[in-house]
Amino acid sequence: MAEPVKKKQYKVVRSGSCKASYYWEGQMTASGEAFDPSELTAAHKTLPMGSKVRVTNKNNDRSVIVRINDRGPYAGGRCLDLSKAAMKKVGGTGAGVIPVRYEVLSKD
Repeated sequence: MAEPVKKKQYKVVRSGSCKASYYWEGQMTASGEAFDPSELTAAHKTLPMGSKVRVTNKNNDRSVIVRINDRGPYAGGRCLDLSKAAMKKVGGTGAGVIPVRYEVLSKD
């Protein structure tokens, strides 16, 4: 009998709300890797590189888990800059800037 596939369990270490935008231009990220708009990544001003964050669009309750690999955003009132793929998962590419809930995750 096959072993059941275990889902990754995360513990929420910090949470909050803010506005999130997205970007898609190819560039080098602050972590040193090339930015790939098709990856589920995001920029945050202070979270450690590699942090996992669950981002939920407050308009439709859709969420995605992203990995922090860049710094930013530098536009006022925003705390996260999502990759285009991450923004698409939460249904925000039409709006450009969306209200989100975020949860910084830690492996249990």
